Amino acid sequence: MNSVLLLLVCIAILACGYVFYGGWLCKQWGVGESKEETPAHTLEDGVDYVPAKAPVLMGHHFSSIAGAGPITGPIGAAMFGWVPVVLWVLIGGIFFGGVHDFGALVASVRHKGQSIGEIISVNMSKRAKKLFITFAYLTLILVVAAFASIVAGTFGTTNAKGEALGEAVVATNASVAMVSLLFIVVAIAFGFLVYRRNAPMGVSTILGVVAIIICMVIGMNFHPIYLSYKAWMVIVGLYIAIASVTPVWILLQPRDYLSSFLLYAMLAVALVGVFVSHAPMGGADGLQAFAGFAVDNGNGIQYMFPVLFTTVACGAISGFHSLVSSGTTSKQLDKETDAKPIAYGGMLLECVLAVITVCAINYAYKYNAANPDTALTGATAIFGGGIANMYAVFGPGVVTVLRTLLTLTYSAFCLTSLDTATRLARFMFQEFFLEPGETPADVKEGWKKVLVNPYVATAITVVLGVLLGLTGYSKIWGLFGAANQLLAGIGLLAVCVWLGNIGKNNSMFKIPMVFMVIVTICSLCLTIKNQIGIIAAGGADWGPYAQAIIGALLVILAVVLVIEGIKELSNDKKAA
Repeated sequence: MNSVLLLLVCIAILACGYVFYGGWLCKQWGVGESKEETPAHTLEDGVDYVPAKAPVLMGHHFSSIAGAGPITGPIGAAMFGWVPVVLWVLIGGIFFGGVHDFGALVASVRHKGQSIGEIISVNMSKRAKKLFITFAYLTLILVVAAFASIVAGTFGTTNAKGEALGEAVVATNASVAMVSLLFIVVAIAFGFLVYRRNAPMGVSTILGVVAIIICMVIGMNFHPIYLSYKAWMVIVGLYIAIASVTPVWILLQPRDYLSSFLLYAMLAVALVGVFVSHAPMGGADGLQAFAGFAVDNGNGIQYMFPVLFTTVACGAISGFHSLVSSGTTSKQLDKETDAKPIAYGGMLLECVLAVITVCAINYAYKYNAANPDTALTGATAIFGGGIANMYAVFGPGVVTVLRTLLTLTYSAFCLTSLDTATRLARFMFQEFFLEPGETPADVKEGWKKVLVNPYVATAITVVLGVLLGLTGYSKIWGLFGAANQLLAGIGLLAVCVWLGNIGKNNSMFKIPMVFMVIVTICSLCLTIKNQIGIIAAGGADWGPYAQAIIGALLVILAVVLVIEGIKELSNDKKAA
């Protein structure tokens, strides 16, 4: 595997996709033709609806959709070889994920910045909306639980079971926690400078980036806070509760904007590293090109279809992206013409990160073959260690520093995705009780007014997420891949129906939509079959029962929503 050639070819293909296919999508959907202001202006409330400059919003959007997904996905799918992973990233990113993210953002902007659920309500039915929002909300609760657990695990002195961690791990965790806390302070200061003191964006950005570097230096050398996993779970819960209702200009916009520079820096380090260590690698000590359609990974036979397409999600297409596009990004979009670089461009930039991850895996595998006693295991170690070892020519000191910094960056994005997911879940909870076209401000009295209150919705969401994180979310995490891709399939369906209803070309959605629904249903059926086998063997706890039951319900949900969508699409054809 020649990493340099692979990277250059992939970047060229993705750039062509952005210019040509992205430009064609704009023409087909009439993006930028409307003279109307975006919801960020017409519904500006200083909390959720706040116009953001394109670079700032790109920072929020990219930080939120990227997170750990384009790193963990390719690492999990590497067992099939680098060729299937890269092909899915390129084809999926340009023709599936980019269309999905871009379409969701444009559709949301045309529906008052509301979610995919509201788009389904207006263009399909209220029943379909209720089903989708219930499913999306529960999926987001699982995301909140998982990321809260990951963050607490990377901050704490103990693991989720209460077991003490090693001294070196505890020191690293305390360092990550310190950097993260300092980073929040810097983000708040940045927000006040830019939005309340009208400081120039360029000067503020330079100061912000310098402050991030200072935070990392301080955190790596001074980290006095040592708390257990459970203590951090409570603290993280309080943090996301506050972050979910805080005006976006105070924390979400500035923190995600500044966080994006960490990701850009990580991309730059990896890109340079590929060239620094350039050598045609492959064979037994590198990542195989193709390992087969069925691979035994030590836990049984894994089949490329549908496993590849549910494992590599964020680097190709991910349902979570449609929730971000139609949840927070659409409420901050300054101009409709910003939608293409932010949504379509952000997806393709994530594809670049996924390809870089493939290169990192290749180097990690080579390192592991030469150093079996200190083999890199786990997503964080494989990614950080793989990239860091690209700089091995400069000595072990450089490798150690880079690996620590990359691990810190990787961990920071878990926190970013966490409070975005919490805010999205709050939106979903509120929209469940609203009529088509109605906003929380329109509800004046009764029990509905209480439930659509942002503080009540947030409190319920955080309590459910933290409790699930403390009681074993991992028992049902196996469903997340399929559930996430079902979100993608339904998101594609919703935008497809909307475009058909307004007389725009929706043909680019049909193949991705059908494919993702088939992938989802096949994956869920395999999960149900496997869980029933575990139950039949005896001695199963509640996990297999929950996965089997929830999996069956998700299959039913997919079928019901697809039937609703087909009816609407058929009506469009008859009307035409």
